[in-house]
Amino acid sequence: MIQTLEQLRSLYAAPGERARLKQLSHVDIHARRFIALSPFCVLASGGANGRLLDASPRGGDPGFVKVLDDHTLLFPDSGGNNRLDTLENLLADPRLSLIFLLPGVDETLRVNGRARLRDEAEFVDRFAQERQRPKLVIEIAVQELYLHCAKAFMRSRLWTPETWPDRAGLPSMNQMIRDQLGAHLVLESEEATRARYLAQLAQERTPDKD
Repeated sequence: MIQTLEQLRSLYAAPGERARLKQLSHVDIHARRFIALSPFCVLASGGANGRLLDASPRGGDPGFVKVLDDHTLLFPDSGGNNRLDTLENLLADPRLSLIFLLPGVDETLRVNGRARLRDEAEFVDRFAQERQRPKLVIEIAVQELYLHCAKAFMRSRLWTPETWPDRAGLPSMNQMIRDQLGAHLVLESEEATRARYLAQLAQERTPDKD
């Protein structure tokens, strides 16, 4: 069992100069472009008192996360299941990590920083013309930023359609949750679930009337 840093490091070569130097402390022109094109990212957060970590998928139209300046991102919070795992974590521990993805692109962009939850009009109004006016915006102070190489995506062949599993081989989301929580839940077909999600997404595009 590996229990010390010395034991761990003895198994691996030292990182190369390129891997060490590619980390930036600001949003450069290439990171700006990457974020502007990205429709999807994963947001990781922690919490108080040894709470387990959380990784949450987030998506929107390309560029749904805005670059305010070289050191600040604005991340709109979209409607979800209202568990608020990420937001509660960030109140207790403002550290977060993001990985931005681009469809068909094997490289990814990592951003590490600290968050503040902003509900002031000057923040939420920046997204008034987007898909949905958010209730709050996560203001991210960027502290570390770097591009990940393509090897993980090349190994997984994530963007190669011929490697994708047949969706019919997996039960519907409703069926899986019904099996986990009990047969008292009403069965819903995959088609019905998708139609319900599409209706909810369509409502997000309705202008805020408040």
